[in-house]
Amino acid sequence: MSGIIDFHSHILPEIDDGSSSLERSIAMLQEEAKQGIGCVVATPHFYAQHDDPVRFLEKRAASEARLREEMAKHPGLPELRVGAEVYYFGGIADSDIISELTIDEKSFILIEMPLPPWTDRMYRDLEGIWIKRNLVPVIAHIDRYIAPLRTFHIPQRLAQLPVMVQANAEFFLQRSTRSMAMRMLKNECIHLLGSDCHNLSDRKPNLGEAVELIRHRLGQRAIERICDNQQDILGQF
Repeated sequence: MSGIIDFHSHILPEIDDGSSSLERSIAMLQEEAKQGIGCVVATPHFYAQHDDPVRFLEKRAASEARLREEMAKHPGLPELRVGAEVYYFGGIADSDIISELTIDEKSFILIEMPLPPWTDRMYRDLEGIWIKRNLVPVIAHIDRYIAPLRTFHIPQRLAQLPVMVQANAEFFLQRSTRSMAMRMLKNECIHLLGSDCHNLSDRKPNLGEAVELIRHRLGQRAIERICDNQQDILGQF
């Protein structure tokens, strides 16, 4: 499974509702390694409504530094890259903040949207992130906003925008949503995968199982398309 990136995780220690300790973060990375994940993107929550950007970046940098120091003692762990899961806010495309919160300091930013339905303004703001900021929005966990019998036309609207779409492993692992997930991936409505892991219990790393299921159902080409999309963002790793 070499080459797969977990594009959505809360693996940095003691920064949000994810990993509660340095030891927990290492254990989560070890689990990712067991599943063959080659790189993990740490995406702690950022809420513009109450997070001070400077303080957030300082806290994230300190957490990352602690984790990297400990990772050096444990060979065989996945690579670590850093970004943020930025919760949507009105006027996001006009905010200077988001340029500091991109994935690995590149031109892609993970955006968590509110529960649907979404307004026309929200779609315009997503487009505006590209037009005004020259950043590509990556829509976090598309599976949170849609269900097999009620999609609010979100996949169709997103397909018309300069965005990428990330889905959680759970979307493929749950029997109730598996067919929909596979269909969306086959139709290239999903571009990136993530575990959205927070801990080692109810929200543990689980991307490896989903990747094997995708390979079994859709074939190796589906995995190669995901890897191509990953490389567009992070390059080789």
